[in-house]
Amino acid sequence: MSPENKNDKSYYVIIALSVVLVLMAATIYATSQSGSEKDTENTISMSGYAEQKVVPDTATLSIGVVVQSATAKEASNENAALMSAVIAELKAMGLQDKEIQTSYVSVSPVYNYDKEQTITGYSASNSVQITTTKLDNLSEIIDRSTAAGANDIGSISFIVSDDMQKQLREDLINKAVTDASSKAATLAKSLGVEITGVQTSSISENSGSRVYYDMATAEKGSGAVSTPIQPGESTVSTSIQVTYYIE
Repeated sequence: MSPENKNDKSYYVIIALSVVLVLMAATIYATSQSGSEKDTENTISMSGYAEQKVVPDTATLSIGVVVQSATAKEASNENAALMSAVIAELKAMGLQDKEIQTSYVSVSPVYNYDKEQTITGYSASNSVQITTTKLDNLSEIIDRSTAAGANDIGSISFIVSDDMQKQLREDLINKAVTDASSKAATLAKSLGVEITGVQTSSISENSGSRVYYDMATAEKGSGAVSTPIQPGESTVSTSIQVTYYIE
C-alpha cells in the first residue's frame, strides 16, 4: 500500500472516531437532560414553618478591666491585680472555672495626636466571658464584678441551650411538616393534581435573643441599686422545605 493510501485510510479512521465520540457525547447529554427533567417535571415544592416562644435558659456576658498607666508594666500589673480580684469575686459567688473563660488580653500604647504622635501612657485590658444557666444571678454577677474593679461590661446574650432545643425539636418539626403538607395539599387541589409522595426534604433551625447592658447606667460599686436584667423571650423556630411528587 502506497504512503498516500495509508494516509487516506488514517484520515477516514480519525473522521469515523470523531463522529462516534460526538454521537456518544450527544447521547449522554440527552440522557442527563431527560433524567433532570424527569426529576422536576412532576413535582411541587413547599415550605413549612413553626415557632415557639421560650424563656432562654443560658446567658453569656463579657466582664473586663481596662486601666491606663505611665508604663506598660504598671498598666499590666494594675490590670492583673484588679482582674484577679474580679475573678475571685466571681468564684466566691459559685461560678466554676468552666464558666469563666478569658476572651481578650491587651497592652497597648496610648497616643496624643495634638501636634505630633507621642505616647502618653499605656492601656491594659483583660476580659473574661461568663457562661451561666443561673439567670437569677446575672444582676449580682454584674454588681459584684463592678464593685471588685470591673469597668468594662460587654453585651449580654441570652440563648436557648442545645438541651432545651432538643426538647422542642420534635414538636416543631411535626408542626412545620404539617404546615408544609397543608399548603401543598391546597396548591395541589387548586392545580387539579394529586400528591403521591415526597422527593426531597430539608430542615433549618434558628433561635436567639440579645439584650445590652450599658455600663454608663450602672451604680458602679455603690451597691445601692441592683442592675436590672430581664432575659425576655427567645423564639425557637424550624423551617422545612419539601418537594412532593404529583400526578
